[in-house]
Amino acid sequence: MNHSSRSRAARGWVQQVEGESTRRVRDVLTVEEPMEIRLVFPQMAEPVPISVTMRTPGNDFDLAAGFLVTEGILDSKDSIQSITYCRDPETDGAQRYNIVNVKLRPGVSVELERLRRNFYTSSSCGVCGKASLEAIEVRGVKPVRGDFTLPASLIPRLGEALRREQEIFEKTGGLHAAGWFDTAGNLIALREDVGRHNAVDKLIGHLVLNDGLPLTEGILMVSGRTSFEIMQKAAVAGIPVVTAVSAPSSLACEVARKFGITLIGFARGERFNIYAGGKRVRTGE
Repeated sequence: MNHSSRSRAARGWVQQVEGESTRRVRDVLTVEEPMEIRLVFPQMAEPVPISVTMRTPGNDFDLAAGFLVTEGILDSKDSIQSITYCRDPETDGAQRYNIVNVKLRPGVSVELERLRRNFYTSSSCGVCGKASLEAIEVRGVKPVRGDFTLPASLIPRLGEALRREQEIFEKTGGLHAAGWFDTAGNLIALREDVGRHNAVDKLIGHLVLNDGLPLTEGILMVSGRTSFEIMQKAAVAGIPVVTAVSAPSSLACEVARKFGITLIGFARGERFNIYAGGKRVRTGE
């Protein structure tokens, strides 16, 4: 079971200051805990630790699947036999839900030495050591397809729908969100996390486990800025349109242009900027 019922928000005391007055009040805080992803090979007795990320509990199996696919460790959901929490009886009961084991099907090969050298994640830095276009190209990622076009009037609706569905953000103000929309602007799925990369991995993992790759018929909307890491994940997943509330980085724009992704930023109210792939947006209608 994907243990989504674990609490993603906690209550704590804060000192609230307004002008010259202060008061002690209870506030809602976003929960942040470490999660370790382990690969389980049929031919090996012990699981192999791959990554540790600071995340908000919930949709942990989606996060593991999304991370493994978007980082090029696994090719598709067909490589995965099962995903479970840690079942080691010697592990503390609560801690078991911070360890996710991904069991691979027989015959699936993974470059373990490369993983040991390159992978360690956190909610603040994303994945270290791979911030270059060449790092994506060397993995054989191809330009995305997605031949549809969108009316400019659809873009503002995406951010409005995303915010309406951000249940935990409304309580804490401390979570990033990633939403998947169809080409008509309907919200299909949403995931939240304290780390924006994790929110994207949770969303892509959910889509991969249910639909497979590539994700060529839809729009990814993120609540914050668009970084290289997010665009890398979009390129690997074959996502043709990425929209964000805030600005993209320069390298994010380079990735979008290189892989044929439509990149939209500052999508607030009725205004937005198109940084790459404008051919998919119909303006002046």
